[in-house]
Amino acid sequence: MDEVSVLSLSLLLVVLIVLSAFFSASETAMMSLNRYRLNHLAEDGHKAARHALALLEHTDRLLGTILLGNNLVNNAAAAVATVIAIKVAGEVAIAFATGAITLVILIFAEIPPKTVAALYPELIAFRAVYVLMFLQRIAHPVVLLVNKVGALLPRLFGLSLTKRDDALGPDELRTLVKQSTSLIPKSHQEMLLRILELEQITVEDVMVPRSTIEGIDLEDEWDDILEQLATSHHTRLPVYRGNLDNIVGEVHIRNVLHQFQEGELTREQFLEVIREPLFLPEGARLTEQLLRMQEKRRQCALVVNEFGDIRGLVTLDEILEEIVGEFTSQVPGVSEDVHVEPGGSYLVDARATIRDLNRKMGWDLPTDGPKTLNGLLLEVLEDVPNPGTSIKLEDIVIEIVKSGTSAVEIARITRLQPETNGDGEDPVATPGDNG
Repeated sequence: MDEVSVLSLSLLLVVLIVLSAFFSASETAMMSLNRYRLNHLAEDGHKAARHALALLEHTDRLLGTILLGNNLVNNAAAAVATVIAIKVAGEVAIAFATGAITLVILIFAEIPPKTVAALYPELIAFRAVYVLMFLQRIAHPVVLLVNKVGALLPRLFGLSLTKRDDALGPDELRTLVKQSTSLIPKSHQEMLLRILELEQITVEDVMVPRSTIEGIDLEDEWDDILEQLATSHHTRLPVYRGNLDNIVGEVHIRNVLHQFQEGELTREQFLEVIREPLFLPEGARLTEQLLRMQEKRRQCALVVNEFGDIRGLVTLDEILEEIVGEFTSQVPGVSEDVHVEPGGSYLVDARATIRDLNRKMGWDLPTDGPKTLNGLLLEVLEDVPNPGTSIKLEDIVIEIVKSGTSAVEIARITRLQPETNGDGEDPVATPGDNG
């Protein structure tokens, strides 16, 4: 190579370093592409995205092509640098040339290109994909041979080369949604998170308790039934004889509205529009039972326990509120069961469910036990407490305001400031004065 000038060799070295940078950036960019966004772009007709997906279907071939090219240009760059060093300073400069070319490749062809590619993978990958497709066709025989031989090594260590499953589970999806705050509005993000949480919610968690169910007793006087139809706040009502254990079915007020308005509704006509009730087990997953309600085309169902006793009622309203939040309350973020006091405390109907209170008020009452505030207080205190009794759960103090013979009716909840939280380890109960 005596006839080749140092200037020509230097230009060739620059070209090789640029090629090395291209391969380094291409590798990082292709491996950093978001597969889900890539699928979306491909479905929208993005040509480069479709090509990138095709290359990534065979990652071993793609990496083989990139690494083959990268090693070729890096080795060629080292050889050219050695020749330049010999021409300039003789054989004593060979060691210096080796160290210098290694440093140059790291500075100009490895670290910056890979950093830029990691930050802007689509910008790099969508431009490099056409070159990589061309190189893959040319180098296919060599890459295939190298991959076949290289695949033997992992198998010697018992490693499988089967393509991994990239499907996201609920936990991964939840993390992905939480990290997408700049792309998804907060309200939409909260709805998506609630949808993912539906898998862990049971029918019992969202049902209206039996004690608060409004229904029609067929043993009542007909005038009383008509009055109830006229004043009911619900469009669907369970129908029973004597009590809810003798359930007959459910009635949609719309089906008798015309006769009712005309004053022509009779007991016989009313009985004809009663539908057979739908029963859901209290411990069943909400998502499964939602599909069952959809299949049966029902918007409400009665909830039963393992003995067949009616425990409550669930409607699509309750299920929708688990996703979109409270939408029936007049004041957003404030529950009908909660009344704000001037001092910042809250008077709470103890029949309210803990899930509703946590969701609407931002509290963190335990949900792994009793479903209602009354149930929680009875479990902690192991008795029906007297008015004035109070307990402390983490940063929340609950004081019993009114209690009956078998249940707490009204409680006052005060949330402590962070500096007065105490240790928050165990509930502390303070007995009332009228024990």
